[in-house]
Amino acid sequence: MRTIFRFILFSTILGLLNCCNTSKPQKSLDDLKVAFNYESTSAEKYAKYAQTALKEGYDTIYQLFKSVSQSESIQASNFGKVIEKLSGSAVTADIGISEMKTTAENLQAAIKTEIYAMNSLYPKFIKDGENEKAPDAAKSFTWAWNTKKGNLKYFRSALAAIVAGNESNLPFAWLVCPTCGNTYSKQDLKDVCDFCLTKKEQFLGYQEKPEGE
Repeated sequence: MRTIFRFILFSTILGLLNCCNTSKPQKSLDDLKVAFNYESTSAEKYAKYAQTALKEGYDTIYQLFKSVSQSESIQASNFGKVIEKLSGSAVTADIGISEMKTTAENLQAAIKTEIYAMNSLYPKFIKDGENEKAPDAAKSFTWAWNTKKGNLKYFRSALAAIVAGNESNLPFAWLVCPTCGNTYSKQDLKDVCDFCLTKKEQFLGYQEKPEGE
């Protein structure tokens, strides 16, 4: 009788353990949905900022915003793929409302957006993904977090150029890694992406030779 009882108890515990092991990483899923909407909103916002910059005659800053918008779209897509993999269902972006101002003010807003994501959003998300053993989520968060550092540097340089009244020193050619979304100026370009090791020949905007040659 004791043997049967022990067997039933062992089977019950084993079943509970199996149930726990197959449960979804809920925190990571919630984080992914937040990140998906955040990057989708940023992508649309930066695309609009690009058009404002173009109207104001800031051609180089137009190119910067356009490229970073592509970057954010790639990151949003990465989050969407992980959500689908973990939950079995696709998601639709909830795009937030963005206020359009002057290019200088838009750059200030973009700087705040990148700082918030870099300091407040993704460190927690990365930790949740690691704690819940959700490697795909943690990896996509880490890619986005690392990319923010470069975007922040480029936005600050662009704002400084406007303040100084000299846009000529800003890079005009920008490239975007299609895998992780990392943004590169042509001067910072390397043979492979710093974060996902994608070859530069696959980058969006890559040209073997400059235009006109």
